Amino acid sequence: MEENDNAAPAAPSVGVGPWEGPVPEGGHWDPELLANGDTRNVVDEYRYWKHEAIVADLDARRHSFHVAIENWQHDLNIGSVVRTANAFMAKEVHIIGRRRWNRRGAMVTDRYQHVRHHPTVEEFVAWAQDEGLRIIGIDNFPDSVPLETYDLPENCVLVFGQEGPGLTPEVHQAADATLSIAQFGSTRSINASAAASIAMHAWIRRHVFGQKV
Repeated sequence: MEENDNAAPAAPSVGVGPWEGPVPEGGHWDPELLANGDTRNVVDEYRYWKHEAIVADLDARRHSFHVAIENWQHDLNIGSVVRTANAFMAKEVHIIGRRRWNRRGAMVTDRYQHVRHHPTVEEFVAWAQDEGLRIIGIDNFPDSVPLETYDLPENCVLVFGQEGPGLTPEVHQAADATLSIAQFGSTRSINASAAASIAMHAWIRRHVFGQKV
C-alpha cells in the first residue's frame, strides 16, 4: 500500500505516560497518576503530583498582588484573566458582580487559582480596604496616568472592567489610581484579557525583577 503524503500528522501526545522505574516516595505523589500517566496542563515540576499538593505549594509562594474583573454581562475574557493570573501566580482573582462566568478560557487553571466572588462593588471595596490593598484600576479615562511610568504598589489589587464599557463609575471612584496602557494604533482600546496580561507583567517586572519605573 502506498503511503499517503497528504495524510494529517498524528496528534502529539499530551503530558507524560506512566512513571518508569522505582516508584518515588513522598506524600505529594499521586499513585493513580504514577500508574496511568499525567495529561494535565501543568509544568514539569508538578508532573504526577496530587492536585492538593500543587495548590499547597503554590500557596506558599504566591505573589502579593490580586486581580479583579467586573462581571455584569458574562464577559468571555474572565477565563483568560484567570489563566494569566495563574501563570503570574497572583494571590487571588476576584469576580465582581455575577457569580457565574465562562470557565472555558481558563483552561482548567481555576483549579489551581483561588477565585473569590463579590456580589457588589461596595463589598469588594470593603474587602480590599480590610486587607490593606490599594485598588488600582486599569482603563483609559481622562484622569488615567500611564502604567508605564507608575510605580505599582506591592500590595494591590488590579481591577479590570467589562469588554466595551470598561470600569464602572463606582470602581473608578473607589480606585486609588486608574492607569492607562500606551497604544499607538487606530483602535480605541485593547481587550480586557490583553490589558490584564500587560498590567500583571508590569507588577512582576517591578516587584520580582526589581525594575524601577
